[in-house]
Amino acid sequence: MTGRDVVVLGATGFLGRHICEAFEAAGDRVLRVSRSAPPGAAIDLAAATTPDLTAFLAAHRPAVVVNAAGTVWQADERRMYELNDAFVRRLVAALPGPARLVQLGSVHEYGPAPVGVPLTEDREAAPVGAYGRTKLSGTRWVLGAAREGLDAVVVRVANACGPGAPPESLLGKVAAELARQAARKDPAGELRLAPLRARRDFVDVRDVAEAVVAAAGAERGVAAGRIVNIGRGEAVPVRRLVDRMVALSGLPVRLVELEAPDGTRAAPEWQQTDIALAGRLLGWRPRRELDESLRDLLAAV
Repeated sequence: MTGRDVVVLGATGFLGRHICEAFEAAGDRVLRVSRSAPPGAAIDLAAATTPDLTAFLAAHRPAVVVNAAGTVWQADERRMYELNDAFVRRLVAALPGPARLVQLGSVHEYGPAPVGVPLTEDREAAPVGAYGRTKLSGTRWVLGAAREGLDAVVVRVANACGPGAPPESLLGKVAAELARQAARKDPAGELRLAPLRARRDFVDVRDVAEAVVAAAGAERGVAAGRIVNIGRGEAVPVRRLVDRMVALSGLPVRLVELEAPDGTRAAPEWQQTDIALAGRLLGWRPRRELDESLRDLLAAV
């Protein structure tokens, strides 16, 4: 079904921008909401009260509300709590009954996993950092409201990459540094990063946006009250991705991994989502190879 009125919260963020474009490509009418969002509606979501949100949603009467708001990089725990947790609690209390809520969760809600064990939606969540804990709390507010009748689904997203990736993210940082190197008269230099021993699940941001559109259109009896993993279903060596970005840039840059000053070495992180449920419930699978994501990320900067 297309031609719906869709409200996207956090519309100017990395995920939010692509989500807006995906809904518009599907023929929907999108209202972009962020702190400063012309065209769109400017609302400070961290400060908006439940009555504020109730009045706003009643005025626009959307068929779909996507919560892509939140914070992870360069934010303290208080700010994460305000946007990832407390705001979600107020949002679910304000939502009108007929609207479908698509909440963007995070793979970091799961916490560490044993090497070789894919993350399934029924795995007990045990996040270790403030980001994962506050995102998990937001998920629980949504699922609790769904048990009371709210039409809502949580898409639990792996590490998104592709054009527009924030410079605070690892791949965004690499792309920005390679762009700086390319601008130099003598581009030969070093790319200095923390040790790249992790294997993580990366998915193109445009595939994530398409999954959100699919979640918005899924039948209520199929999707409501569910968590659905969105990733590529692969644990990819991070070092391999960074090496590939350097190769795609064509620059004579040498990668240097900086060990911790005290010589400590954290256990390698393993992260792989099981995305079978997304295929069954949403009819979704990732369409873009990671090489395309990396090329487009480099081109965008």
